[in-house]
Amino acid sequence: YIFLIFWIYLIINSLINNFNLDSLKISLFYFRYGVFVVAIANLLLFDNKFIKYLFYCILFCFTALILDGFIEYFAGENILGWSNNESSRIASFFGEEKILGSYLSRLWPIFFGISIFLFKQKEKLFYLIVVIFILSEALIFLSGDRAAFFNINLSAIFVILFSKKLLKLRVITLFASIFLIIIISFINPTAKERIFDQTIKQMIGAEERSHGETGIFIFTKTHTHHYITAYKMYLDNKLLGVGVKNFRIFCSNEKYEVSNLSCSTHPHNTYIQILSETGVIGFLFLLLTLIYFCKYILKHLLLRFKGIQLFSDFEICILSGIAIYLWPIIPTGNIFSNWLNIIMILN
Repeated sequence: YIFLIFWIYLIINSLINNFNLDSLKISLFYFRYGVFVVAIANLLLFDNKFIKYLFYCILFCFTALILDGFIEYFAGENILGWSNNESSRIASFFGEEKILGSYLSRLWPIFFGISIFLFKQKEKLFYLIVVIFILSEALIFLSGDRAAFFNINLSAIFVILFSKKLLKLRVITLFASIFLIIIISFINPTAKERIFDQTIKQMIGAEERSHGETGIFIFTKTHTHHYITAYKMYLDNKLLGVGVKNFRIFCSNEKYEVSNLSCSTHPHNTYIQILSETGVIGFLFLLLTLIYFCKYILKHLLLRFKGIQLFSDFEICILSGIAIYLWPIIPTGNIFSNWLNIIMILN
């Protein structure tokens, strides 16, 4: 019911608020995610092999991406002969989209959770899967996607803190991947330079200081100007925002523009995007979801002190995937993009 109300609100917002066809198209067909939920739920209910099929599909994707990703990292091009124009980024089969790290980090909690659900930790196949876990975490780092690297570590900390029997396994996989990352970084330091060195330089504005500018930025100067621009839009359109997918249209308006870095297709933060494009009304749906999530995680934590486990370890893995989406302080993709919604709703 809450989903349906949100969907109806998006349609009304698109119709009455800075109308354009792109905005209406996003809102009108947003109902497909509700259909997706019903479809997945029914498949799980009526076909007890569905979760195994899903697991093997993810296993195949991860294995293919790991093999191809490491080939691209060491050879300079993947098995299809696609070369990358950014030496510090790996894209594998995603090509110009460069979402390899994001794809792996967002599917990782589902993959890890279903593995725990289906296999005992002493089975031979499970040991092979653990190797894939470690390699995929290392590949997320090597992809050069800083947000994805943060997300996979956020997921790891969540599982370590809230699971009952997975602490040892998750710590082993995490430290094994870190050890592998350290070894690879000595061989080829480009990924390390992007993830750590470049991030620090961008946050303290090292390049800007060399040109006489001063200041500390939220992640980067570009991100900071996106956020300020989006916040200005919100201040001017508090109730309804500027409309779904309309940030890209209004960011060049002198009223909101901070610099030539202000414009993009979206402001690169879920909370700021929802606030600026759908206003306080749209933001309430996201805020209530966050409160609902935190309420049950806190309840789970309090019950653990009494020896009661509210959520199973499998559920904690899936919840760690949802935590990635609800974490507010991180650059994100477009909240209305198709693939991000699909993986979020799959969790």
